[in-house]
Amino acid sequence: MTPEPFELADVVFDDRGLVPVIAQEADRGEVLMLAWADREALEATLASGEAHYRSRSRDELWRKGATSGHVQEVVGVTLDCDGDAVLYQVRQTGPACHTGRRTCFHRPLQESADGPAASAFGLLQRVIDERLRDLPEGSYVARLHERGIGYVAQKVVEEAGESVVAALQSDDAGLRDEAADLLFHLTVLLAERDMRLADVGATLLARHRERS
Repeated sequence: MTPEPFELADVVFDDRGLVPVIAQEADRGEVLMLAWADREALEATLASGEAHYRSRSRDELWRKGATSGHVQEVVGVTLDCDGDAVLYQVRQTGPACHTGRRTCFHRPLQESADGPAASAFGLLQRVIDERLRDLPEGSYVARLHERGIGYVAQKVVEEAGESVVAALQSDDAGLRDEAADLLFHLTVLLAERDMRLADVGATLLARHRERS
């Protein structure tokens, strides 16, 4: 379907004269940030080809990257169907987020973003973190910690082997159980090195972005 052009007169600004703007990486589709623009910011963006926004806290026009050098070259501007949100398609120089992250959207919702799996992984991480912090008497995690990282690593190898055996024997229920044990011990091993499941997830996402 052919895109429908719009004019600035079509933009529905709120009672402050602002409209939300989503910045999206043009080449990869990655959502980078959400900011706000008024008519002046939109006009400056269209005239310069670089993303401009309106600061709500300072009430002033600002060009993305004016101080950091992390400019956004705007290659497309799109208005949503209701006219009350704008999309900048940009080519980002450096990180978009003030924290130094590539995108401002780097904090996944643990409990429900991906349904039961995300909830289970989030619960697993929290329980292991608490057990390693408090080392309560009778805790299996505490006993693993006391025996040292070498023992934990050995348990990971053991559970990996049992997972492989279950898979080769077409034991689906056994495979699920052994994989759960493997993931549990692997999470403990990561925690012993001050790493988390989220760090592994970030690595997987980075690999995906590099290859897509």
